[in-house]
Amino acid sequence: MPDSVPPVLEVSGLSKHFPVRKGLLRRTVGHVYAVDEVSFSIGTGETLGLVGESGCGKTTVGRTILRLIEPTAGSIRLDGLDVTHLGRAELRPFRRQMQIIFQDPFSSLNPRKRAGDIVGEPLKVHGLKTRDERRQAVEDLFERVGLRRAQMDNFPHQFSGGQRQRIGVARALALNPKLIIGDEPVSALDVSIQAQVINLLMDLQRELKLSYLFISHNLAVVEHISHRIAVMYLGRIVEHTDKVTLFTRPLHPYTEALLAAVPVPDPRIKRTKRVVQGDVPSPLNPPPGCRFHTRCPIAVARCRQEVPALREVETGHHVACHLR
Repeated sequence: MPDSVPPVLEVSGLSKHFPVRKGLLRRTVGHVYAVDEVSFSIGTGETLGLVGESGCGKTTVGRTILRLIEPTAGSIRLDGLDVTHLGRAELRPFRRQMQIIFQDPFSSLNPRKRAGDIVGEPLKVHGLKTRDERRQAVEDLFERVGLRRAQMDNFPHQFSGGQRQRIGVARALALNPKLIIGDEPVSALDVSIQAQVINLLMDLQRELKLSYLFISHNLAVVEHISHRIAVMYLGRIVEHTDKVTLFTRPLHPYTEALLAAVPVPDPRIKRTKRVVQGDVPSPLNPPPGCRFHTRCPIAVARCRQEVPALREVETGHHVACHLR
């Protein structure tokens, strides 16, 4: 991508701290550090996979980027324009450029609305197209995601899980966005259906030049769809590089442990697993220094005192570790 063309999404120092309140007066007694100084960018037609254990802050990153949750600090730029502090009315046109596919394909759909109305609702909310034009647009979207036009009058409970997620994909496409955030969009589906939805997303990306932030805990899925991968641990990105490098030459001990835990579909292959000891610390009281040092097998004294910066150790390969 030429230097003159800004990335579709640029996140810098993004943080989200949720206050913890107690007592009759609801005084703030602490903060949950859900996301802490996260930075990355996504180019046109590119997919960034965001992976990590449950509770590491992946979903919060996605929702904060969309301003469904207000950020505590940092900046969010869409096509080079800062949208971090825009008011509701100012943000409205930018919302058309950013859409989300939710994790649960059932609870994310209104059970009282017909599928065609669900897909066409974004067009209606933004005042785009006439009634007949919206109907035609919804018909085209249904065909594009592999559904039949005759199914537009059905309710969500009349669809299978994979079909419901296709409705979610169609709804996300309705406003012709540039960026789609997938919040574990295939984790609730059967494996064979996962592959179908992933292939659909990849086909749509090639056809429409979409950019994806793909949030998942499934490394196999992320490897298949992503161009670059960022690994999160306890609210921070600890490693960020292209997918080939991450899977062949991981540098951070946490990334190595994640990859070692992935099962190999061949009983003849045996490998030594690097088992991570202990539990994930609480984001309400994260450990000082490197947040992974309480579970890291190679931690030294410096790791317990100094927060490692996410630095580029090789071209395009960033890691937050004092020892790499």
